[in-house]
Parts: sequence; structure tokens; C-alpha cells
Amino acid sequence: MRINQHLATSTGLQLLLLLGVASFFSGCSQYSTGGLSVGYHNLNAKFNAYIIARDKMREAEMAMRKNRKEDYNQILPILPILDSTEAQPVNDLLQDVIKKASLVPDRHQNSKWVDNAYVLIGKARLYKGQFTDGIETLRYVNAKGRDEEDKHEGLIWLMRAYVETKDYNSALSVAEYLRSQPLNDKNTRDYYLVKAYLHQQKQEYTLSLAILEETFDLLPKGEETARIHFSAAQMYDLLEKPQAANVHYKEVFRNNPSYDLGFFANMNSLQNDALTNTNVSTEGGFKRMLSDRKNSDLRDRLYYSMGVIETRKKNYPAAIRFFEESVRQTTTNTTQVPYTYLEMAKVYYDKLQNYELAKAYFDSSLALLPKTSPQFQKITERKDVLDEFVKQLTTIRTEDSLQRLSQMNPGTLDKFLDGVIEKELEEQARKVKEAQKLVEQARTLNANVLNFNGDPADRFVLSDPTAMALGKTEFRQRWGNRPLEDDWRRSSKVAALLTQTDNITPVASGQKPANANSNGDAVAMTKDSPEWKAKKDALYRNIPLKKTELDASNQRMEDAYYKLGKIYKFSLVEPENAVKTFLTTLERFPATNYKPELYYLLFLTDQKGKPEDWKAKLLAEFPNSSYTRLLTKTNGSIAATGNPELEAIKDYEKILNLYQNANYSEAFAQLEMAIVTYSGSKVEDKYALLRIYLLGKLQGREAYLKALNSFIKDFPTSPLLPRVREVLEAQQSTSIKKNG
Repeated sequence: MRINQHLATSTGLQLLLLLGVASFFSGCSQYSTGGLSVGYHNLNAKFNAYIIARDKMREAEMAMRKNRKEDYNQILPILPILDSTEAQPVNDLLQDVIKKASLVPDRHQNSKWVDNAYVLIGKARLYKGQFTDGIETLRYVNAKGRDEEDKHEGLIWLMRAYVETKDYNSALSVAEYLRSQPLNDKNTRDYYLVKAYLHQQKQEYTLSLAILEETFDLLPKGEETARIHFSAAQMYDLLEKPQAANVHYKEVFRNNPSYDLGFFANMNSLQNDALTNTNVSTEGGFKRMLSDRKNSDLRDRLYYSMGVIETRKKNYPAAIRFFEESVRQTTTNTTQVPYTYLEMAKVYYDKLQNYELAKAYFDSSLALLPKTSPQFQKITERKDVLDEFVKQLTTIRTEDSLQRLSQMNPGTLDKFLDGVIEKELEEQARKVKEAQKLVEQARTLNANVLNFNGDPADRFVLSDPTAMALGKTEFRQRWGNRPLEDDWRRSSKVAALLTQTDNITPVASGQKPANANSNGDAVAMTKDSPEWKAKKDALYRNIPLKKTELDASNQRMEDAYYKLGKIYKFSLVEPENAVKTFLTTLERFPATNYKPELYYLLFLTDQKGKPEDWKAKLLAEFPNSSYTRLLTKTNGSIAATGNPELEAIKDYEKILNLYQNANYSEAFAQLEMAIVTYSGSKVEDKYALLRIYLLGKLQGREAYLKALNSFIKDFPTSPLLPRVREVLEAQQSTSIKKNG
């Protein structure tokens, strides 16, 4: 009996226990709003999911910050650009963040950590480059979130995502909404930083700086704050406010910067001191930095800055010497080289008007400059102009040299060509000796290299047989087998040889080259050999000895002079050189087919002479020319012949096609004439707008902005006006810079 009672009691207790456990778990459902359930899920969501995900995110961000490669030649972005390539090494960590944070909405829907988890997931996806998914996640936080501060955090990251994807209108809409919200201290700080970053990316530097100045008091001391001060200083430099810039360069040192960041802040500050106070010598500061062993791999940047200072002082020869020294001081880190070449190109282009050297340095800069650089497109456009310029200049010089050779008597010409070949062979022999010397040096080094026990990355490439073999293989795959000679990429060097050897002393008949020996066919070549005769025949073929050849040479030179003059006028905006070239064309080729156009261009360009004289010549010699009609229209209206509006539209489409095909110089040349022709037409405003775009391509930002402002004044009723105003507003920072 007692046993039965005991069994009954035990069974009852077990039943009650089971019922209690079942009741507990049913009460702790993630969809329950009961206090016990919410507390249970808050505890588990926080410690079993959210905190783990948060800590992994911090670890990933710290690793990305440590591995970040800054380009101090560009304005540092206020916030690091979200780059999936940079995040690749921490991809596993970011995936763990998403996995752990996803447990919160999956298992703990009623906890207070759901919004935080979604923000973490959104951030991780943005870091991974999954912008569509990241934006969708952050928008979900705003739509479904329960905690206002978490929703604000999500919106701040959403605004940053829009900035990264260049959806600036959406970013501004989010910013406008957040501006009216009561943000906590952390969100206020982050909101200001993202807002400043937004305007910086839009190149509205004045507005960006105004926001930053209100933000610095909210930032904790540390390397990231030092970086933001450096970015602010760079923007002040761009706005030509060196004193304000130096205030922030000094703040960099008060925030524990990295060594490189401190180095560049110190160097830029010295550069500003030299520019703002001519009585203060910065030579000592640069010497100390050059002599510091820790700066051994940064000397190229120091010499670059010294070159910039000399450029601002208009001491261009000294500037070029410093830039050349910067290139010579380059070590394993070559990131500075393209910017040094670029600065040299600008000096030769803008200051010295040496366009051939400018082209060479623009070419070198573009070959090394990252395509993501903001300067890349602008340099490419300027390079295209210089390519065409040098092409025409080379044609003129080459044809001129060849024609002078054609005037020599046969005996003198024959001796001269012998001298050309002799010089070429001497140069080949010199380079062969240099190559042999390098080979011997390499053999001497190879014994040590083969026994090298250190890190392969520390081995000098030119002393590493494996690296050299790989380099040679790659070179041959791209360029094929090439002889050791100058200008090996040129398809034809004959004209260049002739141009460079005008002062060669002819070789006496039967005399062997000075370096002739039994080693190598090229070196042992004599005047009696078939190889010598073949070379001379190749040179003869380029000389215009027949009348038809001379006529063809003259035509090439005439075309080149005409094109060169138009490049001076429309692309380089050098009217004096344009007039000089047009006049030379008329003098050397009095029967040129370009004469009516040249008269018209001289009428437009020759401000120092008498423009009316060119108009009179055009009217007298070519009364039926289209250029004559341009000058005879009355009262600014279009001539009544034909259908002028239809002609205006057709010509506009032709010029637009030239623009779309990147033939900017020719498009601008035709447009300048068409604007005069179709003044008063219904498409006059379209011509004016197209001219604005061409000015931006050919003459840069300042001319572009000036033309935008002129359009607003000249065409106040144009339907294109809203578009022009929108473009002008987008350039607000540059306009402020100009006025400030």
C-alpha cells in the first residue's frame, strides 16, 4: 500500500515537473511578449549571438585599418572608401559576423537586439561589396525597427552606402531626414562625418570643411582623428588656404598619427610655410628629414615637395632638378613616380610650353597612374591633344629635314648617308659594350645570389636569375624579340635618324667604322658589304628626290601646318602661336586649298594686326566661299538662302557626332564658326551648351565654369537652363574656391 502511494506521489511530481518545463518553454517563445520570455531572449541574443558578431566586426575593422594603403598624393577620404578588395583578407570574419548576427532575428525575434543585429549584417555586406543586399538590410531596419537610436544608426550607414554607390540624391534625402531627428552623441558624430564625407565626394570642399569644423570636438583622440585632420588640411590646401591647412597639420601630431601620416603632415606643413612666408627658410627642415634614416624610403616624396615649392616660386629649372632627383631616389615603392612625372609634365606644358617633353612625361605618368585616380581622365584628354600636336610637329620637322637632304648634290648626300650609318653603328657598338659589362657584373653577383638564404622578397630583382628570366619572358610575349637600341617601340626610325644627324662628318670612302672588329656582323659591317648598301637604300627611299615625291612631302607639311595652327587656337588657346603658324602656312604654301579658312581664322584671331584686312582679302579672293558668307550675314541674323534652321540642325548633329567620337579639337573648331553662322537660330542655345562641354574637355574646369555662368546670362529663357543650373550647382565648391 505504501509502495503504491509512493509510486503515485513520484509520478505526480514528474508530471508536475514536465508540465512546469513545458510551461516555461512555451512562455519563452520568441514571439511571446511576456516578461520572462523577453528577458530570456534578450540574454541569449546578446551573449550567444550579438556580442560575438560585434567583436568579430571590430576585429575585421581593425585588420582592415592596419592593412590599409593610403595614397597621400590624393585627398584622403574622410571615411575610408568601402572596397571589397581591401576586405578580402577578412572575408571569413565578415561572413562569421553575418552568420552570428543572423541568429538574433532567426531565434530571438522578441529581443531588443534585433535592430542591432540587422545593422551589423548591413555593415558586413557593405564591407564585402554587396551594396544591393546591404542597402536592402539597412532600409529594413528603418522600416521595421523598434528602437529609434538603432534606426538612426542604420540610416547613417544607409546614407554612407548611397555615397559609396554615388547615389548622392538618395544620400542627401536621408541626411535631410536625420537632420530633424534627436540623435544621441555617437549618432550625431557619425552623422556629421558621413555628411562631410558626402560633400567631399561631391567635391564640395567648402561645405565639407564647414561640417568637419563642427565635428572635431566630438571626436576622440586617436589615429583615425589624426587622419581626418590630415584630410581637412588637404582640402584647405586645395582651396589655396595654406594657413588654415597648417592648423590641421599641427592637429595631426596631437592625435598619435602613424609614422607615414606624421611624415606627410610635417612635409606638407613645411611646404606651406615656404609658400606663405618667403622670409622663413624651410631648407633646414627638409635637410633634417632627408638625413633621417627612417625616411630613406620617403626621400622621393621629399624631393617632390621641394620641386613643388620651386614651381610655386617660378624657379622652373630648379623644380625640374628636384623632380628628377625624386625619380632617382625611388626605391621599391614606386607610387610617387607617376605624380612626379605628372608635375614635370605640367611645368613643361603650362610654364615652359615645351609640348614634346610635356607629352613624354604625360605618357610616362599615365602608364603608371592608377586608373581610379581622379586625375586620370583629365590627363588622358590633355595627352590626346599633345599626341596630335607632337604628331604634326614631327611631320613638319621630318619633311623639312628630308627636303633639305633632297637639295644636296649626289656626292655630298651619299657621304652624308654614310655618316648616318656610321653613327648608328657606333651607337650600337657602344650599347653592346655596355650590355656585356652588365652581363659580367650580373655573373659576378649570381654566385652570391644563388647562395642567398634570406627572404626572396628582399632579393634585388636585377640580381635574381629567376626574376630576370620571368621578366624577359613577359617582355618577349608582349613586344617580341627586340634589338638593344633606342626607340625600340617605333615602327620607323629613319626620319628620326636623319633629323638628329644633320651635323655628322662624312666618312672617307673605303674607311672602316671606328669600332669595326670581328665580333658581330653589325659591328664588322663595311661600306662594301651588302648590309651597308641595304641600309643606305632604305635611307634613300625616304628622301623625296622625284617631283611627285616632293609634291607629296609638301602636301604632308602643308596639312601639318594647318592642323598645328588649329591646335594652337582651339586646344592650347595660344592665339599668338596660332597666328604665327597660319601666316607660315600662307607664306610657304601660297596656293594652299586652306587659304579661305585661314583668312577667316586670322580674321578671328589676329588681334595685334588688322582683322579687317583679312576680311577684305577673303571677300576679294573668295567671294563665293562659305567663310565669306559667315562674314557677310547682316544684323546677326541668318542669311535667307535655303532653309537655315534645317542647316543649323544638320551642322549641329555633325559637330555633336565629332564630340561623341572624342574628336574635341575639330568639333570645337567647327563649332566656333557655326555659332557665328547660326546666331539667332532656334538651336543657338544647343550650340552654346555643346561649346560649354567642349571647353571643359579642352581648356579645363575654370573655362567650363565661366561658360556655364555666361549661358545663364545669355539664354535666360532657354529650356536648357534648368540643366545648366543643376550642373553649376554641382560645381559649387569650385565656384567658392574661385571667389574665396
